Formats: sequence, structure tokens, C-alpha cells
Amino acid sequence: MFYIIKKVRGKGDVRLYLSRSSSLKPVPFPAGVTITLNNDNVITVKGPKGELKQSIDRDIKVEVKDAQVEFARPTDQIRHKALHGLYRSLVEGMVKGVTDGYKRNLELIGVGFKASNQGNILDLSLGYSHNIIFEIPRELKLGTAQEKGQNPTIMLEGIDHQLIGQVAAKIRGLRKPEPYKGKGVRYVGEVVRKKAGKAAGK
Repeated sequence: MFYIIKKVRGKGDVRLYLSRSSSLKPVPFPAGVTITLNNDNVITVKGPKGELKQSIDRDIKVEVKDAQVEFARPTDQIRHKALHGLYRSLVEGMVKGVTDGYKRNLELIGVGFKASNQGNILDLSLGYSHNIIFEIPRELKLGTAQEKGQNPTIMLEGIDHQLIGQVAAKIRGLRKPEPYKGKGVRYVGEVVRKKAGKAAGK
């Protein structure tokens, strides 16, 4: 367990106290997950669903013990605080990824909009003069569904939280929801704020 010692100036005296920062809490990992750190400061997280690696800045000290990962920073400088929080968050996400995995679903809103796939090749019809062919990284699993009466859906699954988020954002960016009718690609459950049309303002 790590603590920060801070000086607090009171009335006529200077006193010391120990405070525990929430960002210093260790990251626990369950049985079935193994975490190792090599000499190059690369942390490897292995679990039932796969393996992930992450390089750690050498200023941040990492210790794996008692089924948890502890992080420590050398100073309270802004850079060190940022790195500390970043790596703790990344490793926590890696543990969840190799244990449970991540899912991200998108839906297509628009007349004639379609989505299909062959393996990891995504074929999209988004109202343009041509279809858009989008290759999904092999680290992710891709699926599409187009049931009668339902919006076409794109399903992404994977263990890498950063990667699945980046790919989903790129797909959404191919035709972002427009603000009047909401037509476009959006995340399932996403609420799009709609603007009133010009006719409504008269």
C-alpha cells in the first residue's frame, strides 16, 4: 500500500499527515488471470479470453503481489500524476478485457441503410452513391444483424477496450447522426439531441 506524505500549515505550526489517494488503490485481478512485468517495463495480462501487453513509463513503479497490481509515482508533478492515473486505468481495463471482454453495438438509422459482413470485412450502405467497405482489425470479432422491423445493427467484441472504442468511433464517424432527424450511425442506446427545423421556428 502506498501513501503520500503532505505538509499542512495550521495556526502557527506545520504538521504532517498521511493521506491515501483514490488513484493509488491497487488493481485486483481474479483467479485465472496472470500478470507479469518484464525488464523492459512491459506488463502482460493473460486471462481466459486472451493476452494484452502495455509498456509502462519507467518513472511509474509497478509491483504485482497478493493478486493485485500496485502503482507508485515518484513525485506529485502533473506529469507523474497523469501517468499514474493513466496506467492504473489501462491495467484495470486490461484485466476486465481478458476476463469478461468488451462489447460495443452500433445501429444504422436511415431509410435504405444496410450493414453486412464477411468475416471481418464490413459492408455498409449509408445513403451515399457507393457502399463503404471497412476492414475490422483481426483482434476484434464482427457481427451484423438486420431483422425485419429493426434498425440494422453492428456488433463488435474484443478484449482490448481502447481498440474496440477506436473502431466503433471510426464506424460512427462514417456517417455521424445528423441533428434534425437523427439519421446516421449511432451507438445503441445513444441519445442524439435533435434541433428544430426551420419550419418549426416560424
